[in-house]
Formats: sequence, C-alpha cells, structure tokens
Amino acid sequence: MQTMSGLFDLTGRVALVTGSSRGIGNALARGLADAGATVVLNGINAERLEAARQAAAADYTEGKVHSLAFDVTDATAAAEGIAWVEKNVGPLDVLVNNAGIQHRVPMLDLDVEDWDRVITTNLTSAFLVGREAARHMIPRGQGKIINICSVQTDLARPTIAPYVAAKGGLRNLTRAMTAEWASSGLQINGIAPGYIHTEMTQKLVDDADFNSWILGRTPANRWGTVADLAGPTVWLASQASNFVNGQTIFVDGGMTVVV
Repeated sequence: MQTMSGLFDLTGRVALVTGSSRGIGNALARGLADAGATVVLNGINAERLEAARQAAAADYTEGKVHSLAFDVTDATAAAEGIAWVEKNVGPLDVLVNNAGIQHRVPMLDLDVEDWDRVITTNLTSAFLVGREAARHMIPRGQGKIINICSVQTDLARPTIAPYVAAKGGLRNLTRAMTAEWASSGLQINGIAPGYIHTEMTQKLVDDADFNSWILGRTPANRWGTVADLAGPTVWLASQASNFVNGQTIFVDGGMTVVV
C-alpha cells in the first residue's frame, strides 16, 4: 500500500508551469520541484525567463529546472513547446496553466482589442496548451492539468470585466476538459487564489484603503502568500488527488463564502 508521504511525492514527474518567470507561477514551479518534480519554466520574455531559471537552478540539483520561452496564445507555438518538453525533458506528467494578465478599464471605455487580449491570454491559452498536453497524456493513460483561476471565477469587481469573464470561463473549461478526458486517466482541476501578496500586487498592499478592504473582506484577516498556493498545487499534481476531477479549489482565506 502506498504510504501517505509517497502519495504526494513527485519524484520522476515532469511539470510545465506557464507564466512562471516570476510571481505565483514561479512559486508554484518551485513548490513542485520541492516535491520532487523536474520543472520547466515558461514565459514570453526570454531574458527574464533565463534569469528565473538560473535563480531556481541554483537551489536544486542539476537538471531539475529547465526553461522554454514560447507564446502560450499561439497554437503553433503551444504545440511546438509541448513537443520540446516531451523530447528534451521527458513525458509531461503535470501542466499548470498559470499565464495571465490584467487590464483595468470601465466596460464603457474598454477597447475590443484589450478585451480580446485578456481573454486570449487568460483563457484561450489554457485551451491551446492544455489540448497539446492532453494529446500526449491521453495515450499514456495519465496526466494532471491544473488551471489557475481566481476569486474572480466567482466574484466581480468594477473595471476588470474581461478578466472576470476569462476566469469564469476557465472554471468551465476545466469542467469541459474533465468531461472529455477523465475517462482516459487524466485529472483536470482548478485552483482559485484569493488576493495574494506578490511583487505585482505590492502597490495594492501599500494602498491603505484597499488593504483595509481586503483584510475586512477576508475572514482569515490577511493577504494570501504564494506559499499558501504551493500545497494545493502539489496535491492536485500528485497521486493523492487521483479521484478529484473537474473541481475548482478556492484558496482565498474564506473570501468567497461571506457577504
């Protein structure tokens, strides 16, 4: 019988995390590596990505951290990227669709081009990269796809309409992937972070009014940290979640369960 610690062991697994040159994606990649996985970092800025790879590689054994710059919103690039991982790193066991952007403009002033850009980056990319990963996972009868959603999967705020639409769509894409691929041995789930303190949200943390609103709105009375997301990611990437499918796990300090 598998030991409890063994259920969470990712030794020998290969994981690709999109949008992982910094922030949440980078922390998730490191969490997977800490659990034993060989990880592939991804981003579109090759220089920043290489710096992230070097920084991570210094903390792990040789060959544990790789990187590949490609545009997750381009179908051809997604196919070539997954093929590169399969050929040069190993069979892909875990895909974390984390790439995303934000654009804050009231809907009445929102350009269609900006709407399309946010939807494509946050939602269509998960379809493109996820589909290519599944093409390889399905014949092997196993694989984990983790889509990084948001509290905006369930909630809405003014000025971020395309982000809200994309993250809501990502939860249902997770369900659609499950409906089509679970019978082939894949588990597809989502993680919906609450407000997480990172370098990219530092300005919001420093905004006294906004910070006060977050603390009052969150039952845990604090911002989340990237460390709060690593554990759920490792769980969903591991054998411990083999009968969990189509779910979106909210890691938000209770924000979405109160009014």
